[in-house]
Amino acid sequence: MRLLDVLLATRRIAPYVRRTPLVRSSWLSDLSGAEVWLKLESAQHSHSFKWRGAFNAVIARLERGTPKIARLVTASAGNHGRALAAAAETFGLPLTVFTPADAPQVKLAAIARHGAELRADSRDYDEAERRAKAFARETGAQFISPYSDADVIAGAATAALEIFEDAADTDMLVVPIGGGGLISGAAAVAKTVSARCAVVGVEVEVSCAFLTSVRAGKLVEIVPGASLADGLGGNPDPDTITFEPIQRLVDQIVTVSERDLEDALVGLVTADHVIAEGAGAAAPAALVGKRVEVRGRRVAVIVSGANIDRARLAALLA
Repeated sequence: MRLLDVLLATRRIAPYVRRTPLVRSSWLSDLSGAEVWLKLESAQHSHSFKWRGAFNAVIARLERGTPKIARLVTASAGNHGRALAAAAETFGLPLTVFTPADAPQVKLAAIARHGAELRADSRDYDEAERRAKAFARETGAQFISPYSDADVIAGAATAALEIFEDAADTDMLVVPIGGGGLISGAAAVAKTVSARCAVVGVEVEVSCAFLTSVRAGKLVEIVPGASLADGLGGNPDPDTITFEPIQRLVDQIVTVSERDLEDALVGLVTADHVIAEGAGAAAPAALVGKRVEVRGRRVAVIVSGANIDRARLAALLA
């Protein structure tokens, strides 16, 4: 991905996105011995960075105009589906979204509210993606991957570009990894803008497809476990375009435990007054669990989303 693609995405989606704040976390700075700044994509429209990629993907396809869009289809753990549903509604396009049956209700309700056809009956994310791609083949609908799509990646990368515009001396990015779209785009921006900036990816211990695959030198299918970070679970598409840039541009991948996630989520609420979902707390969790050495550095940590069911948040805070 070229920096030009990110700049074009920035211009394309400007009327539809929020420029999210980059705020210093005293709590995480004191804990880690670094200058830690939170990129609050939790404050984005739909409370997730996915809004950026979804709008860029839809607008870019409309600009290209060929073939004419009859219907869109996607698979999602929730946030991408919600964002794509909003984009489809904005531009008057029909959309079908396949999700796991146990996706958070706050995400499923928002998808339906935007008028998309919701198929929330898959066993897990991997099955939802297989069904969405089969639907595309059978109906001619355009499949927009939550991560393995150049326009989605360029849109997500606009968040990283904002980080360097606000803090040019950032020398480490800590980014959650699900399907790899966000970190692929963020790493491409970081290495273009500041070659000395280290890029650290964060997966959960129970579902670390990319760490396993990078170690093996090829994509390896894993058996993902259940996690508080539901948005990070599952295997990437075997043909994903995100594996190569992760291999080439990401300096380190670490994993966090469920306890790390819980502690980070509670700490964000109590110390920074920031609500995050499990996946959104994954990058801060790497600092909380001391999974990465950041001492003495200026670190930007992406809080990727805030869509957590109220009952789950209340239980964690209790």
